[in-house]
Amino acid sequence: MLNSMRHVLLATSVALVWAAPAGAQSETTNQAIDQQLGDHTKYEAVIKALQTAVAAHDAAGVAELVSYPIGVSVNGKETHIRSAKAFAEHYDGIFTPSITKAVTDQKYEDLFVNYKGIMFGDGQVWINGICHDNACKEFDAKVVTIQEGPGK
Repeated sequence: MLNSMRHVLLATSVALVWAAPAGAQSETTNQAIDQQLGDHTKYEAVIKALQTAVAAHDAAGVAELVSYPIGVSVNGKETHIRSAKAFAEHYDGIFTPSITKAVTDQKYEDLFVNYKGIMFGDGQVWINGICHDNACKEFDAKVVTIQEGPGK
């Protein structure tokens, strides 16, 4: 009986999260980021900056949000990009239409968050913290993965 009550309570909790208004869902996302990765305000700023820069086709703006070096596919060829300048030069080959769509269509409250970072779309882009000290008390949120999604 206790187990069935727990299942009902869990199902009700999940349903309430999904039925919550967008502001409450954003708060749930913020809590997940705080718990899994650290200060959500650092991540939220990068997420918004990334979406704005991608929507504006601002290659230099996107390049500033990336952690280097980064392995990406440029026009279908695996490449290691070592600087923001090189990233901006190859931007159109990196940010394909499907990757661009995954970033610009992503709703903040629907982001997937776990200890590996924050995922856009079906894994096309990941953001995570880059630590400046062993305890990771000081970190920058950066784009750490850019790749085509499943089936591409």
